[in-house]
Amino acid sequence: MAGTSPAMTNFISAPRNGCRVAPWLVPTPPMKDKPKKPQKLKARLPRGLEDRGPVAIAATRAMVEKIREVFERYGFEPVETPAFEYTDALGKFLPDQDRPNEGVFSFQDDDEQWISLRYDLTAPLARYVAENFDTLPKPYRSYRFGYVFRNEKPGPGRFRQFMQFDADTVGSGSPAADAEMCMMAADTMEALGIPRGQYVVKVNNRKVLDGVRETLSITDDAQGCRDVHDGRRHDGSAGHSPRSVCGEGE
Repeated sequence: MAGTSPAMTNFISAPRNGCRVAPWLVPTPPMKDKPKKPQKLKARLPRGLEDRGPVAIAATRAMVEKIREVFERYGFEPVETPAFEYTDALGKFLPDQDRPNEGVFSFQDDDEQWISLRYDLTAPLARYVAENFDTLPKPYRSYRFGYVFRNEKPGPGRFRQFMQFDADTVGSGSPAADAEMCMMAADTMEALGIPRGQYVVKVNNRKVLDGVRETLSITDDAQGCRDVHDGRRHDGSAGHSPRSVCGEGE
């Protein structure tokens, strides 16, 4: 073009078929977002759980067999119940909200019934006895073992999954049933290699606590509950008598 400085030829030129604009003046399409890389899965164990290797498994197996031998020698028979129960059968963990998540792992099945992982072996036994009461021998003496699950904050020595081994006598009001349990517990400790004199079998019975209340002339239920709670924090072997722990009442 006439009169156009050489510098302008970098911006505009006039070829025969029309004008041409310098390449850096033409708008460029926006850059596409780079696809995000998928997060790499990290192998990690949930809190409150543990992996168990062959040594721990072998030790548990040997321990369970020794306990089983003692229990069956006393005439207790095995029974197995599922790891899941209907939540309303789990006693103190009955749902009081839309989701029963207090202490247990729960979910709703396809017919909207709440189901929970068992938190101990006693509640499933109660359900089993109630369903089969007419066909079970009386008294019914049974044992069972297995993993239980707690939806609680884990800590040192406190797990969300752990094994329990239970024995129960159902349908007997005789103190002989309690005495038998003490004898069986002692024989179990010794079968596991704990010599006599190195273990203590402690008995907890509501009748004993009622007797303590009667001796101390405690008639108020609220005061009695506070005294029992305080008494649990002390051990009689440490020099605390029931009267020194509970006091005279209010």
